[in-house]
Amino acid sequence: MPPISIRFQAIAQDQPGEKWHALFERSWPAYRSWFLRGGVVGRPTYLECRRALREHMPELVPVWEQLAELAGGGDVEARFLSLWCPPAYIAGCSQTVWIDPQGRDEPALLRNYDFAPALLEGNWLATRWTGRRVAAMGDCLWGALDGVNEDGLAASLSFGGRTVAGIGFGIPLVLRYVLETARNTAQAIAILQRVPVHMSYSVTLLDKAADWATVFVGPDRPVEVTRRKAVTNYQRVIEWPEHARATRAYERLEAMERQLDNRASAQTLTETLLADPLYQNAWARGYGTLYTAVYRPLSGRIDLHWPGAVWAQSLRTFEEGHHDILYRAPSQ
Repeated sequence: MPPISIRFQAIAQDQPGEKWHALFERSWPAYRSWFLRGGVVGRPTYLECRRALREHMPELVPVWEQLAELAGGGDVEARFLSLWCPPAYIAGCSQTVWIDPQGRDEPALLRNYDFAPALLEGNWLATRWTGRRVAAMGDCLWGALDGVNEDGLAASLSFGGRTVAGIGFGIPLVLRYVLETARNTAQAIAILQRVPVHMSYSVTLLDKAADWATVFVGPDRPVEVTRRKAVTNYQRVIEWPEHARATRAYERLEAMERQLDNRASAQTLTETLLADPLYQNAWARGYGTLYTAVYRPLSGRIDLHWPGAVWAQSLRTFEEGHHDILYRAPSQ
């Protein structure tokens, strides 16, 4: 089996335009199939989607309308872009907050994104959609998997280890909303406490003042704000043992916590994320670690890592470009 190749591309465009439309054209056939897999009748109506956005995330409504128009102005496209009650989706991921034990280096949010290579957009977007500069790894065409804003707030998400689905938004759009409107961890927590989500996720937050939290959200439980510095794919306890075993959720968490307990450097922690058991080979299973991100919200520095490669960016001087990453068999 040949290596799997993914192109990661950095795109800077302050307002929705031709560059976003090109992303839509490339990704829409697959997203449409996913969105309608249970039939169009099973998805919320346009009016329901608009009402939900206006009620819970009104600041995003003008952007949603612009994107829907760029997507052709169709009913299905607008409903998909609202991410209101989307189909269920499950990812992996590991994430941790690092605070320098010596007090010499700025805090960092580090994360592994684990998913199927064939389903990754790979679009690193720098925008000013609501006036605030945001750089985020994209999902669902305008959602965010992880990112940082110009006020010095970084955020990332991981699957919470439960299959329960309910009434709410897909978490990538909620994370986008956090980065577009919150200035710090406290404001981000307030958003997560009021915006409904359709599945269980853990959101890790870190701001430039070194205030941090990991927030457990879900469709059927109260939001829980924790001081967990590291998290994988369960919240308080493992509730889906098969998923936890398959993704080595417990072993990954233990490896991160061991480094934090040992007062490891940020570099050592990054290397830990790029090694077994945290780094999971995506070639062997068709699912695994697709990138490691390190966010430093005080300076606005952002680094994407892969074994043997790194892509350094800055929120202030975000540069367009691309990196082609090969996921190989362990022996290749």
